[in-house]
Amino acid sequence: MGAEFVQFSLTPILIGIFAAIACALPGNFLILRRQALIGDAISHVVLPGIVVAFLVTGTIATGPMLLGAAGAALVAVVLIETVRRLGKIEPGAAMGVVFTALFAGGVLLLEQSDTSSVHLDVEHALMGNLEQLIWLRADGWGSLVDPVALAALPPELPRMAIVAVIIMVLTVLFWRPLKLTSFDEGFARAIGLPVNLIALGLVATAAAAAVAAFDAVGSIIVIAMFICPPAAARLMTNRLSTQVAWSIAFAVLSAVLGYVLAGYGPIWLGAASSVSAAGMVAAVSGVILLLACLFGPARGRVGVAAGGEAP
Repeated sequence: MGAEFVQFSLTPILIGIFAAIACALPGNFLILRRQALIGDAISHVVLPGIVVAFLVTGTIATGPMLLGAAGAALVAVVLIETVRRLGKIEPGAAMGVVFTALFAGGVLLLEQSDTSSVHLDVEHALMGNLEQLIWLRADGWGSLVDPVALAALPPELPRMAIVAVIIMVLTVLFWRPLKLTSFDEGFARAIGLPVNLIALGLVATAAAAAVAAFDAVGSIIVIAMFICPPAAARLMTNRLSTQVAWSIAFAVLSAVLGYVLAGYGPIWLGAASSVSAAGMVAAVSGVILLLACLFGPARGRVGVAAGGEAP
């Protein structure tokens, strides 16, 4: 039993956990800034950038993917401003039009491109391939200290772990500036903090998390993890540090429980096959948010003062 778990379940669960944490951490500050849909927008924008990067380089390595996503984000900003000015419509409407169009363009590029050499297609873009990221060389828990077996780990695991650790370190290092600019932007400007640069860094961090997670878990989990765990955590407390801790706990719970229910839930109910792990992780995170909306102790006190505590 232990050998089967290490070989077939350990690495997908760990990848899901790291992806969930990497998205949930910046998601906390996006929620506080009332910019939660930026996570949704990023997941839409990165798709055409990643596809174009693959068509140019022939690889889905992290470097070209990040450059492609950055280029797509720049194109999106220009298009949003163009649509807003020419159409004389509000920024939210312009964003909706551009993000939807870019995502549709990415899907069309995928459909018309030869991606047979890599795991990159429409279903993969939406749902990822979490179930397939197994550790074939593993032979029980002893493989964790076996250099030969470790060399055969799915590359998505170390990549996602590194990105998650970097985002955690950045969150700790820039905790105070992020906290001040999220709760009281005017005060942050008054004391000389580079508010616009901090906001840009937050969005860049969220984009990096989305790109790193995209190959393994697809856009469904990325969207869900940016919003659901932080939003549920926001309903549990009025202290920012506690909120971040809750969001990490909810993200981990969603990844683990979602993967287990996707693999074994249908079988327990008598079905012949499992369901999408990404879809189930997103569904579990949604259920957690629903429960927080119904029973969260801070659901009636979401307006807070600077510092993360209720006045």
